[in-house]
Amino acid sequence: MVQEPTPIRVVIVEDDPDWLRGLQSYLRKEPDIDVVGQASRGQEAVELLEKLEADVVLMDIMMADNPEGLWAAAEIVKCSGARVIMLSSMEEKDVIFEAFQAGAVDYMVKSNYNDIPAAVRNAYANRSAIHPSVAAAMRDEFRRLRQLEQDVRVKELRNLLTPTEFQVLDLIEKGHTQTQIADKFVVSIRTIKVHVGSILKKLGGKSSKEAAQKAKDMGIL
Repeated sequence: MVQEPTPIRVVIVEDDPDWLRGLQSYLRKEPDIDVVGQASRGQEAVELLEKLEADVVLMDIMMADNPEGLWAAAEIVKCSGARVIMLSSMEEKDVIFEAFQAGAVDYMVKSNYNDIPAAVRNAYANRSAIHPSVAAAMRDEFRRLRQLEQDVRVKELRNLLTPTEFQVLDLIEKGHTQTQIADKFVVSIRTIKVHVGSILKKLGGKSSKEAAQKAKDMGIL
């Protein structure tokens, strides 16, 4: 006799009673999904998951006008093996990013409720992919963070260089030789070599030209 597969145990965390009833009714039509618990607040959800075994948690972000779902998701990920899917009507990039930082495996915009059963199955099977409705926002946020990191790095390197070193580096990038730079500044070639040595220590590189190219590529020049 073939044994029926065990249904996926789902807990819903939602403070809107109408949405909660609708989602429960919708999921109970799925033969492989069993709604085993519900909570209306983040703390209540954490306490429930400490006692109740669940496979997937559908977590509302905003409860009582507070994004406590983010905190609750992080706590649940730490205290249980349940996989958390965030549910929200919010599509702000920073909120989406915070949800994944909290440990969520997927983020669903509530208007895409038709996709929730598939998301539950994917989470249970540990093959969750970011839902297309938020994937673009996540990519934009990662690009923004990479650019921010780059800007901070450039600022740090700019601050390392003295005004004279910056001028020397700029002239090297423009093709001037160290002798030409010494003549331009009316200093000895040894002085310029000291500046170049300091630049190489700060920016790295095997030669002044390599350091100048690195500075240009990073946007320092």
